[in-house]
Amino acid sequence: MAYDKDKTDKIIGQTKKWIVDVVVGCNFCPFAAREVKNNTIHYQVESATELSHCLQSFLQECLRLDAEETIATTILIFPDAFQQFDDYLDLVALAEKLLKKSGYEGVYQVASFHPSYRFAKTAADDPENYTNRSLYPMLHLLREEQIEKALSRYPNPEQIPADNINFAREKGATYMRMLREACL
Repeated sequence: MAYDKDKTDKIIGQTKKWIVDVVVGCNFCPFAAREVKNNTIHYQVESATELSHCLQSFLQECLRLDAEETIATTILIFPDAFQQFDDYLDLVALAEKLLKKSGYEGVYQVASFHPSYRFAKTAADDPENYTNRSLYPMLHLLREEQIEKALSRYPNPEQIPADNINFAREKGATYMRMLREACL
């Protein structure tokens, strides 16, 4: 059952605030500000919790990107599903397999964000995890062509992850947590 408009709008509003305050504000993605300014991000809230339904919604977002060239990127938000990070990682792996199976490999790419995001070999409280800690579990679909174009114009794009880690560690876990939670 879908959420009512007020609940959907609230979740999208919180997510937009997180993108502006955290992703853009901390410059975790140096390309996000342009898409926010141009209003080319599509936000889709999925109320289902069943894996098969969520994967179908993911595929539907690929079809939306196929049909609507004015959308640069889509954020698919799962407020009630995949609360456990390991379950979420299973979703990410299946979504990537679905991209390949559906002929979208090289067309779209998945970026992953989760409230309990934890990079391999990091402590749970390591500030670097906040570079991918969102308000809700979500899958971010990006157009590969746009990624390649943006990276070609950006000096030292391979340095972005290290810069993000350094920023988050300099600010500390308490600051990063407060910044994210202020978006709720």
